Amino acid sequence: MVPLNIDGRDIETKKGKTVLEAALEAGIYIPNLCHHPDLTPAGGCGLCVVEIEGKKGLPTSCTTPAEEGMHVKTKSSHVDRMRRLAMELILSGHPPDCTVCSQYLNCELQSMKQYIGTAEELRVRRRSKPFAASNANPLFVYDPARCILCGRCMRACHDLRGVGVLSFMKKDKEAFIGTGSDSLLADAGCRFCGACVEVCPTGALRDKEELTRGKSRRAARVPCRYICPAEIDVPRYLRLIREKKYSEATAVIREKVPFPKVLGYVCNHPCEAACRRGEVNEEISIKGLKRFAAERDHAKLWKKNSRKAEPTGKRVAILGSGPAGLTAAYYLSKLGHAVTVFEALPFPGGMMRIGIPEYRVPRDVLEEEIRDIESMGVEIRTSSRVDSLDRLFEEGYDAILVAIGTHEGQKLPIPGADEDGVLVSTEFLKDVNLGRKVKVGKKVLVLGGGNVAFDCARVARRLGADEVQIACLESRDKMVATPEEVSEGEEEGVLIYPSRTSTRILTEQGHTVGVECLNVDSFEFDQEGKAQINAIEGSEHFLPADTVIFAIGQRPQIPSSFELVTGKGNRIEVDSYTHQTNKEGVYAAGDAVTGTTSVVEAIASGRNGAAVVDRYLGGSGEIDEALVPVEKPESMLGRREGFARESRFENPRLGPDERVISFCQVVHELDEKAAVAESHRCLQCDLRLKMTPVKFWGEY
Repeated sequence: MVPLNIDGRDIETKKGKTVLEAALEAGIYIPNLCHHPDLTPAGGCGLCVVEIEGKKGLPTSCTTPAEEGMHVKTKSSHVDRMRRLAMELILSGHPPDCTVCSQYLNCELQSMKQYIGTAEELRVRRRSKPFAASNANPLFVYDPARCILCGRCMRACHDLRGVGVLSFMKKDKEAFIGTGSDSLLADAGCRFCGACVEVCPTGALRDKEELTRGKSRRAARVPCRYICPAEIDVPRYLRLIREKKYSEATAVIREKVPFPKVLGYVCNHPCEAACRRGEVNEEISIKGLKRFAAERDHAKLWKKNSRKAEPTGKRVAILGSGPAGLTAAYYLSKLGHAVTVFEALPFPGGMMRIGIPEYRVPRDVLEEEIRDIESMGVEIRTSSRVDSLDRLFEEGYDAILVAIGTHEGQKLPIPGADEDGVLVSTEFLKDVNLGRKVKVGKKVLVLGGGNVAFDCARVARRLGADEVQIACLESRDKMVATPEEVSEGEEEGVLIYPSRTSTRILTEQGHTVGVECLNVDSFEFDQEGKAQINAIEGSEHFLPADTVIFAIGQRPQIPSSFELVTGKGNRIEVDSYTHQTNKEGVYAAGDAVTGTTSVVEAIASGRNGAAVVDRYLGGSGEIDEALVPVEKPESMLGRREGFARESRFENPRLGPDERVISFCQVVHELDEKAAVAESHRCLQCDLRLKMTPVKFWGEY
């Protein structure tokens, strides 16, 4: 350690530290702008000057190594005068209109101006720079008129990331930082990591406001992770795939979800829609890479490293073996509780088994991951319908989690809805998935625009329907089905009629012949969830069909004997924080609470359910665990020519003609070369969160 004295205080610092670093670590503030804790010192702004006994002049503290016995004064009339002059020189080329800048009240330059006490009227002549702000680049705004030439962005690009596309340049005798030409960042070889933006002390480089507005810092910087309902650490597992550490990558996924393979097949992947790479050219194939890693998890590191607590003596009953129920069972069992899952159907899996067709999720994939959950000590009782919660308590269960899903399909209250040839999505898919014989006509019309509607339509094609149509309220661009479901459905011959409302089902001699519809201009749902539709007058038309399938939504079937309070859509009402129902010791999770969602949202709800039940039973509610050591990622990205133009790798698919003749798997796994290449396309946005945040002077 190196002892020195700053402003009359004896302090110590590590050898190799600068005077500025020593002072800041000791809580002694020295103003600075070109300094950043992650970057090599430059001493360019002149604000961090100090007096050092025995040294001439005013050295910059950010470039002066701390020495034993050094006596430093951070404040004096001479120091203050030089700092004000340095600040005025910086401000002379900076626009004075702070209030119109998005960095207002969060700007280091503005804060520094307040600290030093610079007057509005400068003693040096102001000048305007011949630069206009540019929105031409993806992700970032570049406003060189606000640049103070501190060089932080350039040092971050060169020294921190090893990309090196930024350099000092001149235009009309004014210096600025650019890419060496007038080309876009994509043409210059930028990796779009955002390090330059993260270190910019003004608004010269900033994230586009539309990408950050209303979001927390974490959600704005790494949207793929924080939009995920389970908050899977996407950049971390993509990095491990890039390093060909597939078991480690799967372990990272399993830190948050017990169904990595299933999600690799059916996740609705909101992470991809939010992926910042999509603003550059095409989003990362996150779902496909999740499946790739899980399929190659031969070492099963997650299982070797997984902890299981000692038995607590507490018993938990979980009703429903869907994604929410099994997820909760998995975590509660790991926490040491004895868990029994009661499933009314003859097979576990809930809607993952009876709602999702086999061509989307192979049954052996689902069964493998259910076995993994059972291996943690979970008991699953199939064909075991529960009619009384009180009886479960009488049998010795200490807590109950109701996760029975939404298995009751809905019909529109229109004439003809109960006629022969009219089916409901849930029963239709359940019968098909349980191997029961199901017949459809030659012309099938599905009413609804979500993934379930497309499941019904595509199953109908596989059952022999010659013509399959989908009609939905939503316009084409607002359909809630995932884009791949829509495109694959159309490839298989499914016709889509958006912006339609159905007024009645027509029959002839007791047989369905079609649906009468109106075109829809707009619609919205009222507080009761009922659609208020603005139909176009005179737009009546007829869609022929001998089979009509309603796929407009689902409700939970809550037995009255449970004595649970339910609300809109027959959903169980719970405390928003504790998940507790109106009955002591009874909790609820999954679609029975939220309404029909996605598999990953149900998993996230099951995680929360496990945490609150554990707390009720006297535990901490802490279910997170590190299944592989968290390694510090390499911050040097290096130059990669053509990086911004690299195209997305898609999972290979069977051709439509092959698909519709059987329930064989449609989407196949990425090969290793494609998967590793795809992982290299990641911008590694999380590296920004690992950078040291700058503290403002008021924090010292």
